[in-house]
Amino acid sequence: MSDDLVLIGRKTIRQEAEALVSFVESLDDSFSKACRRLMGCSGTVVLTGMGKSGLVARKWASTFLSTGTRAYFLNPAEASHGDLGLLRKSDVLVVLSLSGETEELIPVLRFAAESGVPCIAVTQNPESSLARQAETVLELRVREEACPLGLAPTTSTTLMMALGDALAVTLMQERGFSEKDFARLHPGGSLGRRLVLRVETLMHTGDKIPRVAPTAPLDEVLLEMTHKCLGLAVVLDGAQVHGVITDGDLRRAFQSNGPRRDLCAADVMTSNPRRVPQSLLASEARELMARESIQQLLVDSADGQLVGVVHLYDLLRAKVQ
Repeated sequence: MSDDLVLIGRKTIRQEAEALVSFVESLDDSFSKACRRLMGCSGTVVLTGMGKSGLVARKWASTFLSTGTRAYFLNPAEASHGDLGLLRKSDVLVVLSLSGETEELIPVLRFAAESGVPCIAVTQNPESSLARQAETVLELRVREEACPLGLAPTTSTTLMMALGDALAVTLMQERGFSEKDFARLHPGGSLGRRLVLRVETLMHTGDKIPRVAPTAPLDEVLLEMTHKCLGLAVVLDGAQVHGVITDGDLRRAFQSNGPRRDLCAADVMTSNPRRVPQSLLASEARELMARESIQQLLVDSADGQLVGVVHLYDLLRAKVQ
């Protein structure tokens, strides 16, 4: 029984995958025309559709927004009750309808035509009333739905979804949309933390930095490290960094030399510690720590002065991946 269920699932996915491969070759100059129209839009790309097509249109709008194309979804059922006022001549209307004969779209298309708003149609019926009213038609060539009854939009909506992604990716590349632009639009969540959060927002600064002089005896170093709880002490002569002493450095010193009172910070420190700019992405700091098997980084200002210390635990608490 379970094998039969798996076979049905595989058949459905395979059918949609094959339709996608075939769809690749069907893209023609109408796709280029649509891209140029969307690139030239000085207003907003307005997406609309009913039912499953409406759900896909919402996804198009979301993807466009997140990749640098201003867009919103217009519910056609609400449009004729006042929302048509959102449409402006500077906008581009993109209408998704498999049949091209969706009744709720009629007022939207009429208003767009009267207002001079250019229309792009996405439909599997190039002879439909929607296609006839559109400036550009993006045809969905669907031989059959994955639904065995041929009723539920399945393969067709998969192609619709892929077409929206293709448009969004083409537009973002043509606009030179960068990782920096993406980060600016995605400040929240794990993605935002990876692309936006910098070590300067997580580092310990001022009196929270464990500091000792090069001549400090080891018991003083131990007290400073214990008090500041960062697992290291920065060896400083004024503002100049000479090195760092970690928990491991202290353990190795005591194991090798015993409790000798003639040893000082300079005798056990690690010279030339790893230092990073305060503008470094927190995600890059974590990658650096993992690569070099260290848990702390000294953080410098733009002019090379020590301004902070960031610990691996700071990155973990901030859920930096």
